[in-house]
Amino acid sequence: MSTIALDERLRELSAELTRGERQLMALDQQRQQLRDTLLRISGAIQVLRELASDADGESARAAAG
Repeated sequence: MSTIALDERLRELSAELTRGERQLMALDQQRQQLRDTLLRISGAIQVLRELASDADGESARAAAG
């Protein structure tokens, strides 16, 4: 391979590496945002279950009382 062809291939591979690194960083950010969203949803579900459980307990006490 000639020096010119090697240099061209090196530039191509370097550009491809840069694009891949950018994509990986974007995916890592999306993963973190999704993890945060799922954590918030999980917390909201837990709170709603506790509130529903408390409401069921109050209804049962009121019916028995």
